Amino acid sequence: MNSFVAPEIQWAALSPILVVAGAAILGVLVATFVPASSRRTVQVFIALAAPLAALVLIAWRFNLVVGGSESTLVAGQLAEDGPTLVFQAVLCLFALVGFAVMASKLPSGEEAFAPQGAAAPGTPYEEAARKAGLEQTEVFPLALFSLTGMLVFPMANDLLVLFVALEVLSLPLYVLTALARRRRVLSQEASLKYFLLGAFSSALFLFGIALLYGFSGSLGYGQLATAAQASVGMDGMAVVGFLLVLVGLLFKVGAVPFHAWVPDVYQGAPTPVTGFMAAATKAAAFGAILRLLYVAAPGFGWDLEPALWAIAIASMLVGTVLAIVQTDIKRILAYSSVAHAGFALVAITALPEGGPSALTFYLLAYGFATVGAFAVVTLVRERDAEGNVTGEATHLSQWAGLGKRHPVLAGMMTLFLLSFAGIPLTAGFVGKFVAFVAAVEGGAWPLVVVAVVASAAAAFFYVRIIVLMYFTAPEESERPGADAVRPGTLTGVALWVCSIVTVVLGVWPTPVLDLLAQAAKFVV
Repeated sequence: MNSFVAPEIQWAALSPILVVAGAAILGVLVATFVPASSRRTVQVFIALAAPLAALVLIAWRFNLVVGGSESTLVAGQLAEDGPTLVFQAVLCLFALVGFAVMASKLPSGEEAFAPQGAAAPGTPYEEAARKAGLEQTEVFPLALFSLTGMLVFPMANDLLVLFVALEVLSLPLYVLTALARRRRVLSQEASLKYFLLGAFSSALFLFGIALLYGFSGSLGYGQLATAAQASVGMDGMAVVGFLLVLVGLLFKVGAVPFHAWVPDVYQGAPTPVTGFMAAATKAAAFGAILRLLYVAAPGFGWDLEPALWAIAIASMLVGTVLAIVQTDIKRILAYSSVAHAGFALVAITALPEGGPSALTFYLLAYGFATVGAFAVVTLVRERDAEGNVTGEATHLSQWAGLGKRHPVLAGMMTLFLLSFAGIPLTAGFVGKFVAFVAAVEGGAWPLVVVAVVASAAAAFFYVRIIVLMYFTAPEESERPGADAVRPGTLTGVALWVCSIVTVVLGVWPTPVLDLLAQAAKFVV
């Protein structure tokens, strides 16, 4: 009779994840037991303290692990190495600035979330909840639960653990997407689309897991890599399995042709959630893709490379072309994120040695600019005939002249747009440069040529917004007028942090690049 041997749990290695998960559970208890008058303050404190504490623990583990103590944990189902800890640190940084934007209110006291998520849009129940001043503080534990799944994503060394992390990451985001305070129907429609397409991609993901289990007899990455060298005549099953698993991950990245949810969800979700989701979800999914390709599937690099090439090229071209014809600022940033998914894929398509560090830097630069850009969008608001602030002014025509009325805010938005475009002295330029260099070293120079052309074309719609803000006079139209409101303290801090990081990484990237190169070793 076989006896079950319980795996040894290295609790210290799991401490960053446990802190965030514990904070999420604590947030649920706060929503239940803390008086309404102080509930929001406590929730915001927990939401900001958790990723900060996790960041400290990650730094502690980094000093202990990187340089020789990398290892697998929990019977090989998790891995603690440089790439894991770096991606977890990046995710916690994005969470800090993203949660700060979520926690801010307008000067009128209005927040971005519906007063009562269960209220049907346009009903007397919803109006009564608004008049009563109810606040949806559950958004903070939901965001922390999602962050918990994200932290497990780059650490997963087993396909089943990866699937569980995928669901923990996704389910809270489906709910958060439906909680916009204004345009409730659009928000709920976006949530439903996200859920349905996410469920479909999860089914493909599970089918891929089944095929890979049939190929190797195991769900562990190390065993998959070993089976690639030993199995004969079953390579087709393995390639299809890896492609289906990649579909589930590329859906989260928003790469073509798995991008159909991106523009609608980015437009309909509460804008602070959009910023957090655009930065953190993409980083977490790319962390999982890195480990899958470099640890589990290096033996199938030649088989997977044509598909990765096609997805990267399609993402860059489709994202760029469709962004050019948009008139809504959130949809422009959505298609921009599709194009950036393609640019990021360029760094790792040929599995070069410098791919992991180049991709991580690219995501770091992109993520801070993304959170900052969506934070600016939350502050540009419509005004009615009486001058009252209403919803967000997302139509491009409403941004005309913003640079003259609010030069600091427009200057920050300009900085983020220039970073997206890859203009020198911004983090985006260095990010694209190191990604393209890694691709050339891997022999994918034709892909870099396409990326350079797409990047040049993408600069058009970024520059168009800058020209609109500084060199176009507002015109009388049927649309409500637009103006920017004063940012709350937390949003202001987040904006300045994103701006400073974007400049510093563009002017002096060497320390970060050296650190990422040092932490690029995967444990098998």
